[in-house]
Amino acid sequence: MLLPLSDVPRWYAERKPQGTIAIRHGQDTLTWDELERGANRRARAFAAKGVKPGDFVAIGLPNGNAFFETSFAVWKCGATPTSLSWRLPRGEAAAVLDILKPALVVGGEADWNAPNRLPADFVPEGFSDEALNPPVARYWKAMTSGGSTGRPKVILDHQPAVTDTVAAPPLNIPFGVSLLNPGPLYHNAPFIVSHYALFTGGKLTGLAKFDAEETLRQIERERVQWINFVPTMMHRIWALPEQVRNAYDLSSLQTVFHMAAPMPPWLKENWIAWLGPERIWELYGGTERQGACIISGTEWLTHKGSVGKIGEMAKLRIIGEDGRDVAPGETGEIYFLNNDGKDATYHYLGAEPKRRSDGWESLGDIGRLDAEGYLYLGDRLADMVLRGGANIYPAEVEAAVSEAPGVRSCVVVGLPDPELGQRVHAIIEPEPDSDGQAIADGMAEFLKDRLSRYKHPESFEFVGAPPRDDSGKVRRTLLRDERAAWMKEGRAFRIMPAKARAQAE
Repeated sequence: MLLPLSDVPRWYAERKPQGTIAIRHGQDTLTWDELERGANRRARAFAAKGVKPGDFVAIGLPNGNAFFETSFAVWKCGATPTSLSWRLPRGEAAAVLDILKPALVVGGEADWNAPNRLPADFVPEGFSDEALNPPVARYWKAMTSGGSTGRPKVILDHQPAVTDTVAAPPLNIPFGVSLLNPGPLYHNAPFIVSHYALFTGGKLTGLAKFDAEETLRQIERERVQWINFVPTMMHRIWALPEQVRNAYDLSSLQTVFHMAAPMPPWLKENWIAWLGPERIWELYGGTERQGACIISGTEWLTHKGSVGKIGEMAKLRIIGEDGRDVAPGETGEIYFLNNDGKDATYHYLGAEPKRRSDGWESLGDIGRLDAEGYLYLGDRLADMVLRGGANIYPAEVEAAVSEAPGVRSCVVVGLPDPELGQRVHAIIEPEPDSDGQAIADGMAEFLKDRLSRYKHPESFEFVGAPPRDDSGKVRRTLLRDERAAWMKEGRAFRIMPAKARAQAE
C-alpha cells in the first residue's frame, strides 16, 4: 500500500500504543501523536507564509526533533524539502538559494538574506493541529551538492513523496527498526535513513553531534539494530581505548553500513573482527540513484577492497579513454544506466549530468571490475577531496582562495590523513613580494563568509611558477601523488597557519 509521506505520523499514531516514542535526541522525545500534531501546526504556518503544493522549502536546522516536524510539515504542504547546513556561509547559501528559489527558508543564518524566512526557534503558535489532506509532492527530496565547476547544484529525486507500507525497505532496514543516526541531516544518507526509520514505523535516535563513545552508549541504551557511518566515525570509535569500546553491549546491532568515502582496509578488517562480517555492509553510489553497488562483510573478505556488485535496478560499465568498454581488470571510468532509462531517478538544477549519447551516466569516478563483476574504485575523475565523508570540490575552494589578497593563482588537492581520509591542501602562486605565512594566517578569516569551515585549506604551499599550464589545465593527480610521496619521505613543504601550529605545539 502506498502511503503519502504527509500521512506517516498519523498512520502510526493511530496504530501504535498511545505515548509510543517516534524520535529521540538526547532527553528530547516526540511521540507519534506529537509528531503528527506538531507537523500539522507547522504546515499551516508555512502555508500562511506562502508555501504552496509544488514549492521547495529549505531547512537549515541542526539535528533535532524540530527538523522532523519541519520535514513532515513540508510534505503536508505538498512541497519538497531540501536540507542545508544551518552554518552555511552567506556566499554558499546565496548560490544554493539562487538555484533552488525556495518559497520559504526555515532556520539557517540571518545573513543568508532569504526573502522569506522563519528563524530556527520559530514556534507555530495559534495554528490548528488537525489533520491535513494535501496533494503528494512530485519529488520527495531535493539535496544539494558542490559542483565540479565550483558552483553548487540541487539534485531532485524523482521518487514522489510516498512510501510503501508492505514492500521491504532498502538497505536491510527492518520494519519497526531501532535506528541510530550519528550524521548531519544535511547530508543525503543521514537524511534518507533517518526518515526511512520513521516510514517503517520504527524508532529514530539521533545525535546532535557525532561523539564516538556516546554512539556506543546509545546503541546499548536504545537496543539499536541499524546504523550508518562514514569511515571517519568508524576510525574515531576504533581509536577509543579497548576497555571503553568493549564496555558497551552492542549485541542488538544487525546492520552497520558505511558509505560516502573510501574505507581503509585495515579499519574494515578490525570492524569485521570486532562485530562479525555478517553485520558490516558497504554501499557505493550517488545521490542521483542511477545505480549502486553493495557488498557484505562476508563477501568483502574474499574480495578485499571491492565495493560490491551492481544492484538489480541498474547496469554498470567501465569505459576507457577511447570510449569503449575495457576488459575485466582494466581501469576506466564508471558508468551507470538505470533499468528505467535516463532521467528515471533524478534531474539537476544548476548543472547538467555527464551523459553519453546512449544514456549512460558517470559520476566522475574511476574503477575496475574483476572477472566476477565486483567493482574496485580508483581515483575520482573530478579530483574531489573526501574529508571525513564530506565531498569537497577543489574548484569551489580554488575559486574562493584565489580571491584572497596576495594570491595570484591556486590549485587545491587532498593530502592523505589517517583519521579524516584526506585534508585540503592549497598550492598557491603568490603575488610578487607577498608573504606566504601572512597569507596562510589570514586565510581562515578571509574565507569565513565564503566557504564552510570544513572546506578551508588546512595547509599551504607557495610556489614560484603557476601550478596550471598556459591553457589553464592542471595535472592534479600528479601534484597530489607527488606531495603524498613527499609526506612519506618526511619532506617539509607545507606551511601551517600560525594558529594551527600553536595548537599542535
